[in-house]
Amino acid sequence: MIAIIDYGVGNLFSLTASLNYLGAETRVTADAADLERADKIILPGVGAFEDAIRKLEATGLVDTIREQIAKGKPMLGICLGMQLLFEESHEYGLYKGLGLIKGKVVSIDEELKAEGRESFVSFAGKETLKVPHIGWNSLKFKEDEPLFRYINQGDCVYYVHSFYGKDCSAGTIATSEYGITITGAVRNGNVYGTQFHPEKSGQTGLNILRAFIDM
Repeated sequence: MIAIIDYGVGNLFSLTASLNYLGAETRVTADAADLERADKIILPGVGAFEDAIRKLEATGLVDTIREQIAKGKPMLGICLGMQLLFEESHEYGLYKGLGLIKGKVVSIDEELKAEGRESFVSFAGKETLKVPHIGWNSLKFKEDEPLFRYINQGDCVYYVHSFYGKDCSAGTIATSEYGITITGAVRNGNVYGTQFHPEKSGQTGLNILRAFIDM
């Protein structure tokens, strides 16, 4: 059984539907006992980091999550759920994350401007990069990563985000290009994270979820 953590900020329907389509048994839950019984755990998330980390802490599940990870249970964070895995976030302030992945969460807009790239809609005919980064983007990943065993280099996945993981090269297992190199996926042992939404990424996303199920 895969436990999908419900802490009030996740897009649970499409994720559950995708996993059920693949034949996985799922349970959307905020119960520590379900996490303990589960074979795997998924931490979804949409919205703002501060609100999400506070709501996750309010569930009382953080210690249980750490305990289950320490036992070797696979865990997958998706989008904001991935960002919560980092040590800290600089999204409209400075907030501490779960610290399961080394690195920090920063603004795409600010990083683009630091690189001298436009990050707004231009009508002058030059290249533009909109923030939030919304849409399909090709993925470059480490070949030996089990999460990507069923996909090919350059397959496209679907992103919706304004912030991304930085200073996390040791844990980065996939990237996409958007004026800057976007951290697409991370790993630390049995803890995985995808900045993109596999449940919204068509067959490629289903194949990534299938790989997670098969772990």
